[in-house]
Amino acid sequence: MGSGVSRELALHRAATVGDVRYALSLDVTRPADAAGEVTIHFRRTGDSDVVLDFRGAGLGRVTANGSIVERSAWNGAHIRLPRAVLREGENEVGITFAAAIAPSGASIIRFSDQSDSAIYLYTLLVPADANQLFPCFDQPDLKARVSLTLTTPGGWTAIANGSQATRDTAPDGVTHRFTETRPISTYLIAFAAGPFRRATFAEEGRTINAYVRRSRLREADLDTLLALNVRALNWMERYFNRPYPFEKFDFVLAPAFPFGGMEHPGAVFYNEDRFIFRERPTLPQRLGRFSTILHEVAHMWFGDLVTMRWFDDLWLKEGFATYMAARALADLDSTSGAWKTFHLANKPAAYGVDQTAGTTPLWQELANLDQAKSNYGAIVYNKAPSVLKQLNYLVGDADFRLGVQAFLTEHAYGNATWRDLLQSIGRAARMGMRDFGDNYVLRPGMPEITQHLAVRRGRIMRLALQQRPIRELSGAGAWPMRTQVLLFYANQPPVILPVEITQRVTDVRAARGRSAPLFVYANAGDYGYMLVGLDTLSRAALLGGALRAVPDDLLRAMLWGTLWDEVRAARVAPLDYVRLALEHLPTERDEQIVPRVLGRLRRAMGAYATPAEREGIRPRVERYLWAAARDTAAPYGIRKAHLDAFVDVAHTGEALARLDSLLEGTLRTPDPLGEPTRWDIVTHLLAAAAPTAGARLAAQVTRDGTPDGRRRAFIAGAARPLAPTKRDYFTRYFADSALNEDWASGSLGAFNTPDHQALTLPWLRPALDSLRYIQTHRRIFFLGGWLGSFLGGQTSDASLETVRAFLAERPDLPADLRRKVLENMDELERTVRIRQRWGAAAGF
Repeated sequence: MGSGVSRELALHRAATVGDVRYALSLDVTRPADAAGEVTIHFRRTGDSDVVLDFRGAGLGRVTANGSIVERSAWNGAHIRLPRAVLREGENEVGITFAAAIAPSGASIIRFSDQSDSAIYLYTLLVPADANQLFPCFDQPDLKARVSLTLTTPGGWTAIANGSQATRDTAPDGVTHRFTETRPISTYLIAFAAGPFRRATFAEEGRTINAYVRRSRLREADLDTLLALNVRALNWMERYFNRPYPFEKFDFVLAPAFPFGGMEHPGAVFYNEDRFIFRERPTLPQRLGRFSTILHEVAHMWFGDLVTMRWFDDLWLKEGFATYMAARALADLDSTSGAWKTFHLANKPAAYGVDQTAGTTPLWQELANLDQAKSNYGAIVYNKAPSVLKQLNYLVGDADFRLGVQAFLTEHAYGNATWRDLLQSIGRAARMGMRDFGDNYVLRPGMPEITQHLAVRRGRIMRLALQQRPIRELSGAGAWPMRTQVLLFYANQPPVILPVEITQRVTDVRAARGRSAPLFVYANAGDYGYMLVGLDTLSRAALLGGALRAVPDDLLRAMLWGTLWDEVRAARVAPLDYVRLALEHLPTERDEQIVPRVLGRLRRAMGAYATPAEREGIRPRVERYLWAAARDTAAPYGIRKAHLDAFVDVAHTGEALARLDSLLEGTLRTPDPLGEPTRWDIVTHLLAAAAPTAGARLAAQVTRDGTPDGRRRAFIAGAARPLAPTKRDYFTRYFADSALNEDWASGSLGAFNTPDHQALTLPWLRPALDSLRYIQTHRRIFFLGGWLGSFLGGQTSDASLETVRAFLAERPDLPADLRRKVLENMDELERTVRIRQRWGAAAGF
């Protein structure tokens, strides 16, 4: 009966409760809360009490098998049904209750569209907020059939997991009744309601509907979105050799939705702002949108049809959905460079976290669902698909696919664990999977593979790969893996050597006697999960211009990333990376590589370089970025990436004046400025305390009165370099119950502008002291964004000491929160170390 859902409670219920059905009725015609009633049918074994989870706004009448249950049975977190009113076998429980409706922090989110005064509602229950909506068994392995009845104001459309069966109109509202679902976990229950507009696709027996709020109907390219979802469904059905497993497939573009998407069966929610482009989209934006669709559609099989038994296996659904999205994109669009997209989207993020003292294994022990939000992050979303790519490479495409299909067949509409998955794949491949599971699922951290190359008289004498765990927490021993070692030559085709790594040191015998290469790379094809430590010859070659000779986009993207890893390890000076970018980017035409390299250039200048170094190179960087942003010979995506970078680094009077002139219209780039870019410029002018910033903000507010414009105005306000502004925003993050979480999270970067460290350092400790509150009251990704922004905006020894003091003074900090702090502190530690290392070398 304690807070959350403990593992012990979940295990007990899974053993004694089954065949659950919810008949849920909600009246959402009131603005602040929903009146609800639920009838729960379940089968019970044993003679113990039964505990339901509920932490909603209010509890009314509770009956069990016709007997009234005393109100004292509810303690604000759970309802205890005493065994005296329960039966062996079938039971029926009836409960009336109230659930909160609010802009944030509630299970029913209310969005007010200021452009036409319309109200929209939608649920968000992951990972364990279904019990905030209604009394239930809120654990993933007690799947239930759900029938929903929803009463809304007149003129509203309602969307839910099931199909709408009836719609009855009365003077006080409209009652929508939906068909009963197939078995789903409670976190997947969903509805949306409001004056949505609909578009429909129907072909070859498949009908799907898309919903968008009426004020954005003209902006939304629903035909394209419908077509992309249909392509995703068709591909997944072929790969899994199993039809779409639920009654219908609809999707909603949800306003101010805090995630990219959410995989409710029958009612997928997508983030409206990421799916409706307010300016010409770049290739990464278009690929990102399609990848999100593929990810959420993959969940229909991996996550919804078969669900992890407990949230310690969160990676099992999230990692698999990301990996399947990449496989699908590679098949559906051979020109997309899908595996390059996969690498750029996953490997840097995974490596960044897995090197830290706060990392965890893929399987993350979880004592209570209260802590489940801490499990979300790069390990489950980015490391997991990277590990699955290695597994696929290890067993081969055919056996991997057969194993996955067998897994889905065996556990359909049920629950499973990572061991079940590896067992299915191992059977298909006729291989033991124990070592793989021990090293990649249960073992925290990652290896670095350091290349050692000996050359004599133009021939390779020895090439060895030495493996070491980056952190002691990983323990000793090598990660077994298959990889490909590349020998790259300037005037002859490259040589690729398959290598099996099982020991701490692996001699690449096939390399002996071959001509000395221009450089060596130990992870060609990106199959291995590792950091590559370059040998001296290869590092010098890549820093000396060898990147220009690499025609393969994936390899080039990986090499840029490895050089950045060398910067973060303090083996390459940050300004050497900046200079390398300035030399190579003018001839780089890959629209995915360029923005990633520019992002690292911005980090190198803005955080790793000392102030004196930064000011010394800034004019050259500004000139290059401005010229590249206006280069009509370059693709649009490359011009846009350079313009975005210029907006971010502009600091000299000349550069700020150019930004001002762009807003004024007296200076132009080849591409018209969209509203998002105009807002970015206004935000930067405010952060830089430009003389015209206030006037530009006022003009932009008048110009863009859309809901997104109002959100961006709030974000821009956080960039003002004023102590009262920082105080007001920090206070609102906690005191303003009407502040939408999407607005709050969007403003954290502007609040923590690195140039404002003198203003934001006083808020670092309060931000750390607030972690428990944030974990309880915010959605799953907010905590990581909060820490990343407050720590990422700092570069000083004083800020690092603030974090260390917090950890030392808070021995009571829960382990999951401590790990999150350590994870985010790593980048601050690296920043301080890099500034000391190279600043001292330069005499600063």
